[in-house]
Parts: sequence; C-alpha cells; structure tokens
Amino acid sequence: MRTFNLPDLGEGLQEAEIVAWHVAVGDKVVADQPLVSVETDKAVVEVPSPFSGKIARLFAEAGTAVPVGSPLADFDDGSDAAREDTGTVAGALPTEDSAATGGGKARDIPPPSPLRRAGHKIKATPGVRRLAHELGIDLAIVGPTGENDQITEDDIRRAAAALSVVEPAEPLKGLRKAMAQRMAQAHAEVVPATISDEANITGWQPGTDATIRLAEAIVAASGAVPALNAWYESSAQSLHLLKRVDLGIAVDTPEGLLVPILRDVGARDQADLRAGLNAMKADAKARTIPPAEMRGATISLSNFGVLGVGKFAQLIVVPPQVAIIGAGRIDEKLVLKDGKPVAQKMLPLSLSFDHRVVTGGEAARFLVALVADLARPGSA
Repeated sequence: MRTFNLPDLGEGLQEAEIVAWHVAVGDKVVADQPLVSVETDKAVVEVPSPFSGKIARLFAEAGTAVPVGSPLADFDDGSDAAREDTGTVAGALPTEDSAATGGGKARDIPPPSPLRRAGHKIKATPGVRRLAHELGIDLAIVGPTGENDQITEDDIRRAAAALSVVEPAEPLKGLRKAMAQRMAQAHAEVVPATISDEANITGWQPGTDATIRLAEAIVAASGAVPALNAWYESSAQSLHLLKRVDLGIAVDTPEGLLVPILRDVGARDQADLRAGLNAMKADAKARTIPPAEMRGATISLSNFGVLGVGKFAQLIVVPPQVAIIGAGRIDEKLVLKDGKPVAQKMLPLSLSFDHRVVTGGEAARFLVALVADLARPGSA
C-alpha cells in the first residue's frame, strides 16, 4: 500500500481545495494519469498520479481544503510492503524562468500573515469578552466606542444586531483569500502615491485597440524612465531595474482579481499581443492559466475604463513591483484650439507608484512619456 500526499505546488501555499476527483475507489490507474484537480489561489491545477496501481482510498471529498503534505489517496500496488508516503516530488509543478533580465528567475512573494487589525491591540474587559463569546462575535470586527478604544457591551450588542440581518459569514478561500492576503501585504509594505493626467487620443484611427496601445505606450515610457519598470526587494533594500517589460494585466473574474502576464511586450507586434491577450484572459476566466504565467510581472495595467465607469483611481502596487497604470473611461472633452472649443477624445490615466523607491519627478516624467506616446495616431 502506498499513500500519495498533496505535493508542494510551488506557490508557497499551505493548502489547496479539492475541485474534482478524476478517479474513484477501485479504479486502476497508471502513472501520470490525471488524478485530481485542486484549486490554488491562482488557478485550478490538475495533479497527475505519481505511480500505477488500484485506488484503495480517497481521503478528501470535493470542496475540502487539504493542507500540503496531507494524504490524498491510498494506492494498492499489489505488494505487501508497508504503507509508503509520497507526494513531495510526484505531481509537483515545474517552475519557469520568467525574469526579465539575465535569465534569472522571477521571485515569488511569500504569503503574508492572516489578516488582522495591524498594530491595534483589542481592549475589552473579561465580562465583555464573555458576552462576545456567548453571542458569537469576533472582537476584531467590533468598532470600539469606549474610553481609550475600549470595546463596551453596547458595542458587542450593536455588532450582534447588525450581523443578525446579514447572511452568515463564510470564510474566504481560494482566489478571494489570496487576494485579501496580497492586498493586506501591499497596504502594509508599500508607501503609495498617485498622479493623474489625460492623453488626447483624438488622432487614433477607427478600431484602434486601446489595451494594446496602452501596452505599447508603457514600453515606451519604461524606456524613457526605467525606474518604474523594476522590482524592489525591501528586505535587502535593493532595486532591480528590468530591461524587458512583462506586463501584468488585471482581469476581473467572478471569483476575484487575477493578474496574468503579457510577456516581453516590446518584442511583439500588435496582432501577436492581441492574440496573447485573448488567450490569457480566456484561461484566466476559466481558471486554467498556469500559475507560472502569473509570476514575474515587472509593471501592471488596470484598464478599468472598459467596465464603463470611472476616470481616475488610486491603484494598489503589489510588491516587488513599484508601479501600476490605470486607464479610465474614454470620454470627449471640450478643449480650446485656436481660441475655440473643440471636442477631443481623452483617455484618463492614473499612475500609482511606490514612493519608497520612485521619486515624484520620475513618476511625472514616466506619465509625460506615456501621454506623449498615446497621443500618436498609431495604427488600428
């Protein structure tokens, strides 16, 4: 009998959720046959069988979260040998070399600690804590109104009343949980700043692909001001300027935000970029995109204007990146030309950056270069 444990999927995760089993107890399987699909924080991953044999036991049902290293399945291989644990190598996902310079590997960001009220000590008397326990109220979600931020019994009852008219709380998992952790890490670490401007795109030819033109303009701006196409390693206080632009593209999905990467944007033509973007978005929405294709972005783009709302935004910079560009809704605006008001098509832009390593001047020059490139007529 052999036991196959959930392998380390290479994402620094502590657990994965069982999506679907591709085998049942009693089935005979061969090595590398699809065994189970599991959901990580970024994708649904198919884990192959590590060896051949008969399925004797499945340890977890679909929908169950399984810690890395925990047993997934028992295999009856026909031998009388004692149960042997495996899984540390079999089924592991390969890592990919996706760094933008020198062939080095993109660095994974270690997952942050679970969300909590950072730097804030919860103050409550034993009686208040007992009442919270009786009513099932987590003190971390209660807003204190007592002296010196003390939580009172009224605060507990008010929270209980509010929760009584809402749906029961459900723990975050999968992509939503990862998004919460990543945003909390970015908020705790990055010193954010944002500047905004508008690009006059009246000269664009009909049918111009706005997202692709934005990607090309980001390449041009990164060439003019390399400081924003970079990774900052805060633990070592070192900045890595990157020559190649691997552009993270924010994709909205029902499960949460994904940011797959459009690789080496500057070396590809518009048709190739659009084909790659279409495939990338389809894979992201189907949750079939390989995890390696969401690691190693050098700078990011959120084209939230395609949703039809919003002009400017304060965006979240996710380490180790130091900048993200937001594109708002394209509108017409009256602009004085030769003393007369003329309707011009304007693209709102927001540039959020990590002020620990990017100066205001560098950010301003980057945005100027971005606006200037977008003003070119270009091609459809």
